[in-house]
Amino acid sequence: MSRIGKAPITIPAGVEVNFDKACVKVKGPKGELEQTLKNDIALEISDGIINVTRPTNQKRHRAMHGLYRSLVANMVQGVHEGFKLNLELIGVGYRASNQGQLLDLVLGHSHHVVFELPQEIKVTTETLKGKNPTIMLESHDKQLLGHVAAKIRSFRPPEPYKGKGVKFVGEQLRRKAGKSASKT
Repeated sequence: MSRIGKAPITIPAGVEVNFDKACVKVKGPKGELEQTLKNDIALEISDGIINVTRPTNQKRHRAMHGLYRSLVANMVQGVHEGFKLNLELIGVGYRASNQGQLLDLVLGHSHHVVFELPQEIKVTTETLKGKNPTIMLESHDKQLLGHVAAKIRSFRPPEPYKGKGVKFVGEQLRRKAGKSASKT
């Protein structure tokens, strides 16, 4: 059995989980999420614990078992606590500012990059003297948060020589050595 799939999910206080045939709805203090499941995967909810079950031991059922358990666990955690991601802009003249859901980025292009964020995501930007500008993203939907963060990072991915670009806080970059002097 899948080690991830067989782990039970505890439902915290204040979170409501409803399951009917192929749809899971999770409602909590941070928001509301919905996920459709394959017909083969079933949820058993009892005594504040969710167990994900599969009908057979086929390869596709084993794969879906762990996947849907992780998706449901992320939904429960998201509506209860929420998720946060921080991005850092590294480079001379790189700036970030926001006005509501519009994120304005200066990333060394000939123009500003203006990106409109979905309503489910809260964004704040911070620029402190002597530190790199930071973008803080917060949401109850982990999938959407990761997708938006990856999109922002794609505007100027970190390059391997100087590390300039948009990177996740704490991300380890593989750096390359520059040109070495020729031997004469």
